[in-house]
Amino acid sequence: MKKSNLITGFIYLIAGVILLLIAIFTNTKLDSLLCGFAGVGIGPGLMIIFKYFYWNKPENKKRYQEKSEKEAIELHDELNIKLRDKSGHYAYVYGIIVICFSIVVFSILGQLEIITHSGIILLYLGAYLIFQLVIGRIIYNHLLKRYR
Repeated sequence: MKKSNLITGFIYLIAGVILLLIAIFTNTKLDSLLCGFAGVGIGPGLMIIFKYFYWNKPENKKRYQEKSEKEAIELHDELNIKLRDKSGHYAYVYGIIVICFSIVVFSILGQLEIITHSGIILLYLGAYLIFQLVIGRIIYNHLLKRYR
């Protein structure tokens, strides 16, 4: 494994510990959120560090090399690339559908006064929908120029 993995693990760990200390020694409404972010930093940080030392043991180096080669082959396999592209496209389309459906649901809930201040949610969802459509078109045009 690369040394950068170890550095990344330590950065995650340190960031998690700092967030945990902030959550412990301050009394704000964000303490639970800070504790969650601390767990997100500490857990993966420890796993990355553990994996670095595990795979760098002399008895595991050959297995790691085989594993890396297999992952590289799977990553660049034409079928896998096509399937990833297709699944990304489906996720994008279904995400757009869910956003549109959510706008309708929150509009109805707001009109029935089940949810107060639904206007903020609707504005956010509408802006997110527009963002998704615009960024999808921008990325498509960029890729089209790149491959022509």
